[in-house]
Amino acid sequence: MYDYEKIQQPSWSKWIAGLLAIVCFLSVQSGTSSAQDHEYQGDVYDVATIDTLDPDGPYNKIWEPYIAKWGKKHFVAAYGLQVTGKGDMGDIVCSISKDAGKTWGHRVMIFDHRDRNGTVQYAYNNAVLFQPENQDVLWLFAMRAPMHYRNSENADLVAAYTADGGYSWHHVELALDYQSSLIIVAGIETIQRDGVTHYLLPAHRNSLRHDPQGDRRQFVLESTSLLHWELAGYIPYDEANPVFLHEGGIAPGAKEGEVKIVMRTATMDREKPIDPPVAYSSVSKDGGKTWSLAQPEPELPNYRSKSFYGQNSNGHYICVYGDSADRRGLYYKTRSKDGKWSEQREFYVANDRNSYPTLIEDKPGQWLAVWDSSDSPDKKRTAIRFGRLKVAQ
Repeated sequence: MYDYEKIQQPSWSKWIAGLLAIVCFLSVQSGTSSAQDHEYQGDVYDVATIDTLDPDGPYNKIWEPYIAKWGKKHFVAAYGLQVTGKGDMGDIVCSISKDAGKTWGHRVMIFDHRDRNGTVQYAYNNAVLFQPENQDVLWLFAMRAPMHYRNSENADLVAAYTADGGYSWHHVELALDYQSSLIIVAGIETIQRDGVTHYLLPAHRNSLRHDPQGDRRQFVLESTSLLHWELAGYIPYDEANPVFLHEGGIAPGAKEGEVKIVMRTATMDREKPIDPPVAYSSVSKDGGKTWSLAQPEPELPNYRSKSFYGQNSNGHYICVYGDSADRRGLYYKTRSKDGKWSEQREFYVANDRNSYPTLIEDKPGQWLAVWDSSDSPDKKRTAIRFGRLKVAQ
């Protein structure tokens, strides 16, 4: 006979605990994104997919990401979700990585188009993250326009901040002395003017698209507080040969006290790539108040798409851009402070669509990057990706 007392009975508590552990693991995995088996060519590495578009959800585009470092391994990526039926209008969300970009968490809502501000319902787009030096607050600036508008061309500036690394956000109403429509894409540059810290935010407007008496202008806003913004100056162009200058990025200039802006270009009349398709630049010697006449950058391609232009702590410049109008691969060039632009190198090239790269320095010679991407050559802006880039010093 069997000695039933010696037969080990099933431990139901252990079995249930194990099942719950599996369920919790699957739940966590469904809410995070990590590195994908996505074939590509290029110098960017440790590529991970931050978020993807749900084809059955209320959004039809996920786009224009920005990244910030909250801690050594704590990164925050903010980006937009376009509401179906609108043009560049929707929600602003963020995703957080606690392992230096290997995996990314659930979406955190920052600006929600369903929330009303009094009697007005707004939609949002184009997140720009900024953390002032030696401050434990991370700012997000974005655009907002009334929800009934068909697109975001007539938007104004709005902001939020987080003091806990992106888990919660607090909305801020800004004081704007600039009183016209604006579009922002590129980051904030910190400068010193007369011993006072100033923040420069590049912006542009495109009122000509829907108003025959409107215009298309690149300009710069400035602030000493991040709360009160006013117009610093416009970027002039050759009126005999007008070019639509927009989505410019600002970085320190080649000479002490100068700042330089490198801008996306398009034809003024039809918003098509110019011939030849190159970026334009302008220099300010007085901290952003006045700017030189915009000139072509013959070594920097631009096919009417935002590029990233920046400088690292060693004084080296980088420009990341697309080299075709259909926004497929991303490429880059580097330049020493007094040197020439390097030969073009592949940043990220795959059988998909890629645009709107943004980079921040991780350490000298190393960059963290985000951009909007996809998983198909026929569709664009269905994924947000992260990667790392090392460049020669």
